[in-house]
Amino acid sequence: MTLKSFYGLPKKVIFCKKTLMSNQQPGSAIEFNHNIRSQKKTLKIDKKGISESWYYSRIKKKINFKEREKKLLKLLEKHRGKYGEFDCIVPGSGGKDSCFAAHILKYKYGMNPLTVTWPPILYTDYGLKNFKNWISVGKFKNISASRDEKTMITLTKLSILNLLHPFQTFMLGQKIFSVKMALKYKIPLVFYGENEAEHGGQPLAENYVSLRKKSFFTYQNISKLYLAGIPLNELSSTYSLKKKNLDIFLPPPVKALDNIPLEVHYLGYYINWIPQETFYYAVENCGFRPRPFRTQGTYSKYNSIDDKIDDLHYYTIFIKFGIGRATYDVAQELRNDHLSIEEGKKLIKKYEGEFPNRYFTEIMKYLNINKNYFHELCNKFRSPHLWKKIKNRWHLRHTANKDGTDD
Repeated sequence: MTLKSFYGLPKKVIFCKKTLMSNQQPGSAIEFNHNIRSQKKTLKIDKKGISESWYYSRIKKKINFKEREKKLLKLLEKHRGKYGEFDCIVPGSGGKDSCFAAHILKYKYGMNPLTVTWPPILYTDYGLKNFKNWISVGKFKNISASRDEKTMITLTKLSILNLLHPFQTFMLGQKIFSVKMALKYKIPLVFYGENEAEHGGQPLAENYVSLRKKSFFTYQNISKLYLAGIPLNELSSTYSLKKKNLDIFLPPPVKALDNIPLEVHYLGYYINWIPQETFYYAVENCGFRPRPFRTQGTYSKYNSIDDKIDDLHYYTIFIKFGIGRATYDVAQELRNDHLSIEEGKKLIKKYEGEFPNRYFTEIMKYLNINKNYFHELCNKFRSPHLWKKIKNRWHLRHTANKDGTDD
């Protein structure tokens, strides 16, 4: 019997022999098009059991980054000093990647970046300290988005109820706020850090260009926009959300780019971007500090630690796609040759699927969601081809360690 799969996921579950990542891994979504009927693009794994992301990690080792840096220098020289006080924009909330990007652009390459921030939904103490250190130590000017809290809470709650996607409101702003600031202040050069395509789930060809696609941060037809999985017009009529408070969550129309030659680049195209090294750089140069305890669901202490909802986000990925935060961290370190396969398997076995209870009660209270209802909701989003219920407990059918119920 063929089991039903949700979200357009491949019905046959395969794990990469080199990274332990599953072919259920979803690619980056255009969040303002995302609804419950959306079909996911996922990581491609070939007949040999090897993923596209692994192949690219081998190609990346042969890239001449000295030549890439020359391209970066030409790009920076083209924009340096052309727009008044600032030469470029770097978005971030004070994590290791934004710390690295802004600092190296300013202090190695002589640019003067304006930093812009779409704040986390609920800052952690460590995240807020790192954000303040990023700005003060680097002597950056910063613009942070000011959102209507009622609208933020409502959209975050609805994104959980409709999509089991607690991080959507953060991801929306993270991708579009920098562009809106670039248009407002007429600074047409924006830098993000690492290209998400390196992790898989996106076409491999996207790793060979420095520019982010405009479809990720502009729209062509406002009638096709969704927030929290709901058509934009329904949010106003059904949930009494005011258009003026929703505007900050919406991308600009593509025609807004007609009068400004906006370029959104991945700095990781030009620089050999290795997450562990950006962490060490941020600690040494930006006042960045990891948490003294590991993140629930994985073994790391320094990845994505600024938002209390981040841990819950990765747990919902585990529910929907059968892969959690430990698998994401292990796959990244395997691609960078920082772990052995056996070490990766042990880490996944130990930490994968751990429930993030550290901030859970606070989050549910903030969003006015009953804790028991949240768990019931999770069960509705479990895809039958990934999960099996035995004696009132859910088990994965397939795992990287080959110890699932159907392995």
